[in-house]
Amino acid sequence: MNNFHIIVITLIMFLVTSCSTKRPSGNTEAEILFKEANQLIEKGRFILANEKLNSIRSQFPYSFYATPAELLQADILFRQENYVEAAASYMVFKDFHPKYKDMAYVVQRIADSYFYQLPSTFDRDLSPGIEAMKYYDLLIKNYGVTQYAAEAKERITKVESMLESKEIYIADFYFRTEDFSASRTRYAEMIPILKNHNDKLKAMERVLISSLKLKDLTNCEKYFNQYIKTLNKDDKQSLTKHYEACSQQL
Repeated sequence: MNNFHIIVITLIMFLVTSCSTKRPSGNTEAEILFKEANQLIEKGRFILANEKLNSIRSQFPYSFYATPAELLQADILFRQENYVEAAASYMVFKDFHPKYKDMAYVVQRIADSYFYQLPSTFDRDLSPGIEAMKYYDLLIKNYGVTQYAAEAKERITKVESMLESKEIYIADFYFRTEDFSASRTRYAEMIPILKNHNDKLKAMERVLISSLKLKDLTNCEKYFNQYIKTLNKDDKQSLTKHYEACSQQL
């Protein structure tokens, strides 16, 4: 055997050795596949990881690792930022495994999947935020002592702020375009839930202004009497001016 053949054989053996990866140890094939899937996920090789997890679920459906494999597939979707699919996958898991030991994690992941679908600005579709709040509320109610509750409260506050901003934006739009019936309805409905003091006072004032524009003294007086009881001295003066303008001109 000449030197060329020796070099070729050595190269082939090196390639074979370098391409083969030592499998992790485990008591069962399902455990080994699960460990391999986790290793692949950490390397960002999600397609291959999914193949390993599918093998567990199809070949070993009654093994200890079948349920964790199903959850891990939802986690892969989440890590890939496929949040719509991830939310659906987590919800299916929740429905089929209601007694799963760490259900708080599953509920938190459902909420997060919706939360991360939120747009960057409040003037777009915020319906994912409403769903996120629903599951964050469920998380706090049923699993309030877990590590996930504090973050859930912060995210509920953020979603509520975005929803309030959108409601104000819509009401302001109707007010600017002189659709005073719609603006009054919007402002009146949001006043009980507004947290910012200035926003609340502005909404009250515009309810009265809208009533003036609609020549509706009855409702102008009704809303004034309702709001005045909740205000401090300075705010009462501001609101009274709008009521006086309403009563004088009608």
